[in-house]
Amino acid sequence: MKENAAANTMWQDLFSLSIYKRSQGRIARQVTFAVLAVALALGAWTLQDSLADRAASLRMGAFGTVLLVGLWLSYRVVNLPRFADFLIAVEAEMNKVSWPSRSELFRSSVVVMVTMFGLAGTLYAYDLLWQFLLTMLGVLQGGG
Repeated sequence: MKENAAANTMWQDLFSLSIYKRSQGRIARQVTFAVLAVALALGAWTLQDSLADRAASLRMGAFGTVLLVGLWLSYRVVNLPRFADFLIAVEAEMNKVSWPSRSELFRSSVVVMVTMFGLAGTLYAYDLLWQFLLTMLGVLQGGG
């Protein structure tokens, strides 16, 4: 009985027109909806391309149906209470992040890149040293 009530609540949420906690987590919900919509649009386009040998009306009908149903499901998913609460919490946490300034980001990126190239050069030097030593000892064959 409890599972049936949960399933009914899910179906009611899925076909509801209301927006759960309208003023909270708007940016996270909009971005999530946009990503889902783009993924669904690409999937619908791929479906249309895979039906290239079918009639144009079937291709466009499948494309439109998948796109419309997918957009509706995407819209409803970001308004399901549990998922919406998650997105609201994500946005609240993102608002707490201390983002670096442009110059700080540039300086940090330069430090990371210089460190990566320095470490790569060090590993290359060690590789050459071990190759030379093992070749001199006869463990490796010379010339390559």
